[in-house]
Amino acid sequence: MSARDTSDAGTPGVRRATWAALRARRAAVVRLAGWSAVEALPALLSGALVARAVDGGFLAGRLGAGLGWLAALGAAVLVGAVATGRTYRSLGVVVEPFRDDLAARVVRAALHDATRPGGRPDSAAAARLTHQVELVRDTFAGLLMVTRGFLFAAGAALIGLLALDPVVAALVAAPLVAGVVVFLTALPAMAGQQRRYVRAGEELGRAASAALAGHRDVRACGAAGRVVADVGARVADQAAAERTLARMAAVRSLSLGLGGWLPLAVLLLAAPWLVDRGLTAGAVLGALVYVSTGLQPALHALVQGVGGGGLRYVVTLDRILRTCPDEAGEPPVGRPDAAPVPPGDGTPAVCARGLTFRYGVAARPVLDDAGVTLAAGEHLAVVGPSGAGKSTLAALLSGLLAPQAGTVRLGGVPVADAPPEAQARLRVLVPQEAYVFTGSLADNLRYLRPDADDATVAAALDALGAGPLAARLGGLAGEVTPAALSAGERQLIAAVRAYLSPAPLVLLDEATCHLDPPTEARVEEAFARRPGTLVVIAHRISSAVRARRVLVLDGARPVLGTHEELLARSATYRELVGHWDDRPAAAARS
Repeated sequence: MSARDTSDAGTPGVRRATWAALRARRAAVVRLAGWSAVEALPALLSGALVARAVDGGFLAGRLGAGLGWLAALGAAVLVGAVATGRTYRSLGVVVEPFRDDLAARVVRAALHDATRPGGRPDSAAAARLTHQVELVRDTFAGLLMVTRGFLFAAGAALIGLLALDPVVAALVAAPLVAGVVVFLTALPAMAGQQRRYVRAGEELGRAASAALAGHRDVRACGAAGRVVADVGARVADQAAAERTLARMAAVRSLSLGLGGWLPLAVLLLAAPWLVDRGLTAGAVLGALVYVSTGLQPALHALVQGVGGGGLRYVVTLDRILRTCPDEAGEPPVGRPDAAPVPPGDGTPAVCARGLTFRYGVAARPVLDDAGVTLAAGEHLAVVGPSGAGKSTLAALLSGLLAPQAGTVRLGGVPVADAPPEAQARLRVLVPQEAYVFTGSLADNLRYLRPDADDATVAAALDALGAGPLAARLGGLAGEVTPAALSAGERQLIAAVRAYLSPAPLVLLDEATCHLDPPTEARVEEAFARRPGTLVVIAHRISSAVRARRVLVLDGARPVLGTHEELLARSATYRELVGHWDDRPAAAARS
């Protein structure tokens, strides 16, 4: 076990995350503490009421008085039981939002790793989401319960002992403190073993996932024995870590023996001396009640809870925080935040150079040394036969694909160096298959600009000719059911959403192919008037005619020019125009 495994049991990140979760729900934490104080009422009164029942009741020959004091204890127990139920309600208000925050963090990190240029899915993310996040939720709840239980129950019992006799309280407190010190001293080593166990589980998950995903190749290469041995070694590592962790239970038993059982033995051995110095039999019995029903159960819950669930909480949460950096405040190393250069300084809106991309190592390049430069505010249409690389170019410009060679800069920012949240501020891509989700129309339209007011959204609907669709759906508050919409209606909603986006670059990848020509023209003209740059993957000649320039992809070097220039220079463009117009290409030249 390395020094690093044992030295950072209480990592700053875990402490910050825990305190942040508690501070964010202060009201619920205060309610939890208040009900915990009420719940500790039996622990505070038990010894004193038993002492009174014995000394002033049963030993004095007053049966009714003794039973009365025990009835008062029973009432206190009932009040404590009611308070226990209330504590669990307050606990859920603290724990569940923390669990949701962690789940969102894991998902964001997994999507970031999978969608960034050159990234790939992490098979361990599923284990974090389905196992580690739930483990943190459960252990966080348990840790809160045992910690506040120990503080209030042990504190109440010690106050009761002090009220009985300060000497008795001192006799009990000494071994209790010794047991707690032994436990706290052993915590770093226990945390190190727990961390080793978590890492072994992740390594086993990765090895098993890789073996299952490539089992056909493994059999074809005759590598089954090697793969089985590798997975078996991971299983053995996890088993060894779990056995070592189980042996650490001896330390917890020692702590319980010192802090929980030794005070009972001390009280029993000191009972004659305590009676000789004037302590009543009822007070001795009350002290034993305080220890056996207050201190001992509270210490047992603390040691078992912190030594088991608490360690799992610290180590597992630390693992999540390290492997899933919070993009809002902890951007991944080497992925700096990015912002486009303000317009007007001459920086091109789009500058792509030397782009080469192939789907497979031995495949023919879809794009080979391609490039395009667009000034801010320019309107470009991209045309070409099917398979020429139009959608591939859109994906490269938007950062969804990483080229094998070449660079893409948007507003002067290298797309390869921009994390997804920065890319979203640079561009918006609308694909042919428009995505809308069940919810209100306003939620669908404001997805990329949550702060847009109703007037701004209404203006966007009017600009793209989507007002009648919004009225049919019941206005901005109307419910959107994706299955009930046509493909064109879904595309129109997605177009308005992109129009509202603050991103300066819009890429429409055949995003209007299901709209009728007049509506398509209105949509493209609205985007052309919108501040920013527009790239349209065209599927109709009208889209090319409306653009300021046209880029032709035909498997050779791309050709760039205006509509009229390309009719004279590009045979591919003339053929496309003739196909779109359903008339001979020669007519298109006339």
